Amino acid sequence: MPFLSDTLARVKPSPTIAMTNKAAELKAQGRDIIGLSAGEPDFDTPANIAEAGRRAIAEGKTRYTAVDGIPELKRAICAKFKRDNDLDYAPSEVSVGTGGKQVLYNALMATLNPGDEVIIPAPYWVSYPDMVLLAGGTPVTVACGIETGYKLTPESLEAAITPNTKWLLFNSPSNPTGAGYSHDELKALTDVLLRYDHVWVMTDDMYEHLAFGDFRFTTPAQVEPGLKDRTLTVNGVSKAYAMTGWRIGYAAGPEPLIRAMAKLQSQSTSNPCSVSQWAAVEALDGPQDFIAPNNAVFQRRRDLVVAGLNAAPGVTCPVPDGAFYVYPDISSCIGKTSAGGTVIADDEAFATALLEEEGVAVVFGAAFGLSPNFRVSYATSDAALEEACARIRRFCEGLR
Repeated sequence: MPFLSDTLARVKPSPTIAMTNKAAELKAQGRDIIGLSAGEPDFDTPANIAEAGRRAIAEGKTRYTAVDGIPELKRAICAKFKRDNDLDYAPSEVSVGTGGKQVLYNALMATLNPGDEVIIPAPYWVSYPDMVLLAGGTPVTVACGIETGYKLTPESLEAAITPNTKWLLFNSPSNPTGAGYSHDELKALTDVLLRYDHVWVMTDDMYEHLAFGDFRFTTPAQVEPGLKDRTLTVNGVSKAYAMTGWRIGYAAGPEPLIRAMAKLQSQSTSNPCSVSQWAAVEALDGPQDFIAPNNAVFQRRRDLVVAGLNAAPGVTCPVPDGAFYVYPDISSCIGKTSAGGTVIADDEAFATALLEEEGVAVVFGAAFGLSPNFRVSYATSDAALEEACARIRRFCEGLR
């Protein structure tokens, strides 16, 4: 349409949402659909957090707040960074937004000019490149294949840096792969960044508390204090606290950047939901003892899915360190034809045929910038995961 902006033409709708919607449409038609496309915990918000939200309503805490977060929540965030990451921030160095996505978007909008480049390791969360494009920047994707555990190497990072690089946008544990960077792997990357003082680091730590086995989460500013003055550490309550719908994300970084983000937010959404902010205070300050049992459930589901997918012919599924995703490689399936007659030309064709023929909704790898793969979210019941893996195996066994 001629009245739509040129900027809008630079981006595409979220493929994860598109696949979730398509699965919902088929389900509404009476099809037996197992949805493994949405990145959302299936646990309820813990009772003490929900009660804090109800209490905020009862106490009339339903009016406008400070644009980028109530003081009580900013203090809770500062305490969380000190407790969990040994990072010292003042409330003036903290921004609260309507979800982690808004915080990331605000930072990019507040800092990018035409020609500025943002390095994004691929596979990446689907929104990263499009947010960079909306902000007028240029996404520079760096392929991180299965041979490196889906992780950025120091050599690849250094090769991607140019005089125009403004940010490295970094996510660990990763959506879509679940890959997590060890302390030593992060140190190797931060050693590169120390040599390029014009490059800032935006780290998306949303899956921080979803870590399994021997993996221990660390964040770049914690590993290399010399980068703290040019690092924005982004997090939120959505995943670990099962608060996706409450829409609270936050970040800490240099005060001039935080002020710029607040300025932008003041002219867009203004403050995040007041009730959600009070619930987030309870999430961060209250008991954390539910996290370990929830992680034990996720780890059991991870192991179930990894074993189930590796039993499917043509599928190679690494064991992830955290989050609640797996990202299997399906190179051996490409070029074959499904039992229903679909030529598997690429991973999008694979995901589409899998949904139509077996009723399993996954997201194709091209949406995340690395093919041929697909993403499974195992944030659902064991029974659904077992049935889904059985259907995927049957689908792969039918490829000829």
